Amino acid sequence: MEFNKEKFKKVLHYLISECGTKDNVGKTVFYKLLYFADFNFFELYETPLTNESYRKLPYGPAPIHFEEAIKELSNEGKIDVELVPSYYNDRFKYTSLKEPEVDFTKDELGVIKEVLKLSDMNATQISAYSHGDMPWRAAKEYDIMKYSFVFYRDPKYSVRSYDDTN
Repeated sequence: MEFNKEKFKKVLHYLISECGTKDNVGKTVFYKLLYFADFNFFELYETPLTNESYRKLPYGPAPIHFEEAIKELSNEGKIDVELVPSYYNDRFKYTSLKEPEVDFTKDELGVIKEVLKLSDMNATQISAYSHGDMPWRAAKEYDIMKYSFVFYRDPKYSVRSYDDTN
């Protein structure tokens, strides 16, 4: 299956509309929210949500089409991007300017909404959390992470419920 850029942009725009105004949410948090949306969906339904590729970077998974999607959403007048100066690290703030298209299936929207719970973490916290997930742990530095490693997740990260009666 090929990367679905339009679906990726819709997921990103939806995430921005739901949590972009939080003070703790910037680029790093969006990287991880997108990662968990894609990989959790794959674990549950064994098919990709957007089929985005995520690279293992020192601070956690990073989607390779993020900047392109942000630029297109901005050019389409759907979001605003602002660089916010900070004492420690400048951060990007993303604000939704239009209602996002929410033409997701019930299953897709359910996974995305569940992932939004992670948006209460700041960049440091969500990065550390992502480092415990098997797809990140199994990849070599700067390599593309494999979706199939979700089936080897520790219970803390697994979103599947397994029947223990067998």
